[in-house]
Amino acid sequence: MADLEGRGFTLEKHDLAKERPSRELLSRLIDERGVDAVMNKRSPAFKERGLNTATITKQQALALIEEEPNLLKRPLLLTKSKTLLGYDAQEYASLK
Repeated sequence: MADLEGRGFTLEKHDLAKERPSRELLSRLIDERGVDAVMNKRSPAFKERGLNTATITKQQALALIEEEPNLLKRPLLLTKSKTLLGYDAQEYASLK
């Protein structure tokens, strides 16, 4: 995120534990990218629960992320033209 700020982007930061994403946004992310791409498989909460994205339905994923926001892949970056989940240096470098 510091890279984006250094390039002149103005960021509005949210603590997802305190300001949880809307169900509508989560639903759209899952529809566009799939459960596997949206869920944070490195999260201790994911591992502790023994989750497997291959067997989780959209509705289950929504409920799980709403209950435990650390199950959402981060950072979540919303721009006017793109939605990025997780950090990908090439994707971030391509932002204008």
